[in-house]
Amino acid sequence: MKYYILFGPPGAGKGTHAGAISEKYNLKHISTGELLRAEIAAGTELGLKAKELITAGALVPDAVVEGMIESAFDTLKGFDGFLLDGFPRTLGQAEDLDKILAKRGEEVTAVISIMIPDDLIRERIAHRAAIEGRADDASEATITNRIKTYHAQTEPLIEYYKKAGKYHEVAGWPGTIEENRARVLAMVDSIQ
Repeated sequence: MKYYILFGPPGAGKGTHAGAISEKYNLKHISTGELLRAEIAAGTELGLKAKELITAGALVPDAVVEGMIESAFDTLKGFDGFLLDGFPRTLGQAEDLDKILAKRGEEVTAVISIMIPDDLIRERIAHRAAIEGRADDASEATITNRIKTYHAQTEPLIEYYKKAGKYHEVAGWPGTIEENRARVLAMVDSIQ
């Protein structure tokens, strides 16, 4: 099995390109947000725990998210691998993912990192908020906080995966969605 991580700052185009990557390489796209919603809707033990935390305004702990991902690895069949989107976000989660995969005799295949500059992150998040009516993403303070959080918590993963020889970076700009997608797919082709 292949285990890819889709990486990059908010607004880089991860969600935009995930479908094309998944389809071309027969990967199951796993978005942690979608997993949480599905577990909650199914009323599973993990879902009930997550719902309780979310309702209380708390973050869902790593152990719950990791349990959902491990469950997806165990139950989703008919794919050549997985494309993780939104996980890992911290060094602790990256180390936990390595342990989850090691138990299966597997490891992360590659990290596909779509990178854009901070000013473009601001522009894309604001644009997406306007189109999708996401008021939570519309304020300048929220956008600034998301960028700071990315740099502080998630960006250190670049060095972690570079040391492991798994990090592959591609520019998520300039150009149209189609031009950016062609660059992303060409990069994935080069690491197959």
